[in-house]
Amino acid sequence: MKAVRIHAFGNSGVLKYEDAPDPVIGPDEVLVKVHACGVNPLDWKIREGFLEQMAHHALPLTLGWDVAGTVEQAGELVRRFRKGDAVICRPDTMRNGGYAEYIAVKTLDLAPAPKSIPLDVAAGIPLASQAAWMALFEVGGLKKGQNVLIHGASGGLGTFAVQFAKIAGATVIGTTSAKNADMVRSLGADVTVDHVKDDFTKKVRDIDLVFDTIGGETQAKSWGVIRKGGVLVSSVGADEKAAAAHGVSGRSFVLASNGARLEEISRLVDAVKVRVIVQKVFPLAEAKAAQDLSQSGHAAGKIILKI
Repeated sequence: MKAVRIHAFGNSGVLKYEDAPDPVIGPDEVLVKVHACGVNPLDWKIREGFLEQMAHHALPLTLGWDVAGTVEQAGELVRRFRKGDAVICRPDTMRNGGYAEYIAVKTLDLAPAPKSIPLDVAAGIPLASQAAWMALFEVGGLKKGQNVLIHGASGGLGTFAVQFAKIAGATVIGTTSAKNADMVRSLGADVTVDHVKDDFTKKVRDIDLVFDTIGGETQAKSWGVIRKGGVLVSSVGADEKAAAAHGVSGRSFVLASNGARLEEISRLVDAVKVRVIVQKVFPLAEAKAAQDLSQSGHAAGKIILKI
């Protein structure tokens, strides 16, 4: 099969579009014919070796852990999924990913794909939507009537977080660029703050929950806008000492994907309650350009590789 793999860690130049062995599935696994794969910061962070101290990846490695496709083959123990079923999944990041024509995945990672959107679009759902869901509800404990501030509201995580928070009955404030403000408001944000021209600390206060997808100075300035007893949840790591000094809670998390959560999100898409925002679709052979766009930090919504 064709795949994009790395044989060494480094910049996007190490990505190789090449022939790779077909995956072999176990009795509790499914072989998925990949139609499209989302591109995420996780991909280039692993490519550059940033995460090797936490988890060692064997090389060569196929990147990409945001998959939409159809079941090609089911293992002997699998009864829920059959050949031809349209599925989405966030595969195990310690195994080969979806920048390839086929991928082997555990059934617990799979969910039926939404029926109302193409698979090319559905590939933008698994990783970012689950991370946003987990941050807001499972880690942050967001409740109806609360105020939530979402940093990076036009990004892959942010676009889902805005929609989930609004569905949950929160008042949603999103930081974004002026060019993406209308889009973020169309997703449900009550207020947008231009992160280029405006200082959000002068625009918002008494926030119950901050979802920080940026870190650094943005996180450091966020502690002062959270009400006492409030919480900041960060996808890039929360400074717990700084949180304690401000009388609030700082929580980090690592996505633990599961098919049940993903199926609920798929249903929300089919119910036209959640939209998948896609900025650009690249062919698989142009994975380098797709990762460069992701790494630039200027993508609005999801970047997709079409296999």
